[in-house]
Amino acid sequence: MKQLFYFGYEQAKSCLFPVIIFLTLAITKMVEVPFIARYDLILYICLLTQILMVVFKFETFDEVKVIGVFHLIGLALELYKVHMGSWSYPEEAITKFFGVPLYSGFMYASVASYMCQAWRRLELRLVNWPPTWRVVLLSAAIYFNFFTHHFIFDFRWILKIMTFLIFYRTFVYFTVKKRTYAMPLSLSFVLIGFFIWIAENIATFFGAWRYPNQQQQWEIVHIGKVSSWLLLVIVSFMIVAQLKHLKENREMSRGKQDQSLQVI
Repeated sequence: MKQLFYFGYEQAKSCLFPVIIFLTLAITKMVEVPFIARYDLILYICLLTQILMVVFKFETFDEVKVIGVFHLIGLALELYKVHMGSWSYPEEAITKFFGVPLYSGFMYASVASYMCQAWRRLELRLVNWPPTWRVVLLSAAIYFNFFTHHFIFDFRWILKIMTFLIFYRTFVYFTVKKRTYAMPLSLSFVLIGFFIWIAENIATFFGAWRYPNQQQQWEIVHIGKVSSWLLLVIVSFMIVAQLKHLKENREMSRGKQDQSLQVI
C-alpha cells in the first residue's frame, strides 16, 4: 500500500500541467471574467503555467522542447479535424484561427508534459526497444491515419495489431522508492489511453470542445474514442522515447570524448 501511495503521488506530480488545464476549464466555465474571451483567458493561463513550471524547475528546457513539438502536432490535427467537422469550439475568441483556439495545442502538450515528468520521476527504462525505422514508420502511419481515414479505409485496427507485434517483447521498468517494477509497454498504452478518455469526458463537460452529438446537451464520450486516444498515446510515447534515446546517445558520445581527452 505504501508503494501504491508513492506511485500515485509521483503520478499526481507528473500530472500538474493537465490538472491546471482542467481546473482552468472548470473555473472559467462557472465564473465569467469580463473584458476577455474564455478561450483567450485559458491560453494566457496555459502560457503562464508553462513559464512558471520552467522558472521553478518543475520542467527542464529539454522537456519544454518536447512539449513544443507536441503543441505543433496537436494544432495541426485540431485544424484538420475541426475543418472536417469531427468536433468544434463554439465560443468566440481573439486567439482563434480557422475555428481552433490556440489553447487546444496545450491539451496535447500536457500529455507530453505528463510523459516527460513521469519518465524522469519514475526513472523509466525500456527493454527490447524495436529498431528505430520500425518505430518511425509506425508513428507516421498512425498519425497520418487520423487525416486519411476521412477519405480512405480506416487502418486503426491494423495499426493496433502492428503495434502489438512490434512491441510485444518491449517492457517498461519503473522505480518506486528504490523498488523496480516491470510492465508490458502495450499495457501501459491501453491504461494511459483509458485515463485520457476519462479526462476527455471531463474536458467536454466543461466545454473545452464539443462533439456533434454534444451540441444540444452534454453526453458521455463514446467508449470507442479510447481507441483513438490509444493510438495518439502510442505516437506520443514513441516520439518521447526516441528523443530520450537520442539524448542518451548524445550524452554517451560526449562522455567517450571526455574520456579520450583525459587519456590524451
